[in-house]
Amino acid sequence: MTDIPLKLNTGATIPALGFGTWQSPEGQVRAAVSHAIKSGYRHIDCAYVYGNEKEVGEGIKEGLAATGLSRNNLFITTKVWCTYHTRVEQNLDMSLGLLGLDYVDLYLLHWPIAMNPNGNHEKFPKLADGSRDLLRSRSHVDTYKDMEKLLKTGKVKAIGVCNYSKRYLEELLPKVDIVPAVNQIENHPLLPQQEIVDYCQQKGIHVTAYSPLGSTGSPLMKDPHVVKLAEQKGTTPGCILLSYHIARGNSVLAKSVTPSRIDENKHIVDLSSSDLASLAEISQKGVTRFVYPEFGVDFGFPDKS
Repeated sequence: MTDIPLKLNTGATIPALGFGTWQSPEGQVRAAVSHAIKSGYRHIDCAYVYGNEKEVGEGIKEGLAATGLSRNNLFITTKVWCTYHTRVEQNLDMSLGLLGLDYVDLYLLHWPIAMNPNGNHEKFPKLADGSRDLLRSRSHVDTYKDMEKLLKTGKVKAIGVCNYSKRYLEELLPKVDIVPAVNQIENHPLLPQQEIVDYCQQKGIHVTAYSPLGSTGSPLMKDPHVVKLAEQKGTTPGCILLSYHIARGNSVLAKSVTPSRIDENKHIVDLSSSDLASLAEISQKGVTRFVYPEFGVDFGFPDKS
């Protein structure tokens, strides 16, 4: 169930279950990516800021060699980082070099906030007071327009965004020529983000969910609604939380460096409308966002989803 194809507005398809590499430690991510490909994953998600793209690339090469697959059998995503908003092609070339690839299937704008490209750190520049050194004169719209130009180079097949609220999309869409193919957002039953999911569907933007289990120690894995469904379906709470997204028509990123867990995460099950209604009850007492970097910026995320 790892390669269910979901249609993008480009006409291409994205496999519903992706393999995420965020926070995957050096020394482990190469073997994890290789195992994921051998296990059947065809969608690999990475980013320059994760700092592990060289090993991810090695894992891709190893996995392709072991399976006899070719590069075009995979869907690979990477992202332009905040300190490279004024240098999007340079950052893309850096990622391609690390990954050992000629192109990526999807290139995303990681956050709609630029940081100082000449600050005191390549990825996380800070001001004297410890706050993020932002490049406030740079609009995310201008960065996205530079990304549009990359489509003519052949180095990206599609472009999109990450962490965009409805407000940021409403700023972007009237000013650009190409509707983002994807908006990758934190998404799970504690943060259904129905407003942005519905808006993306209305605009033809595919949603990919990251952090689908919440976070380490997340209450979702023990939530009675999730546990009950797992027992009924004969699967694990983690697989229920992954299946939740695919049942909503979205793709989802599963992340692990443990071979048995990588295999287990493939066991997507069908969830009915009543199953989804049960999971929707989880957020009725309030939503919880686990990923919210300290940019000191209001991203326009609604308090309730």
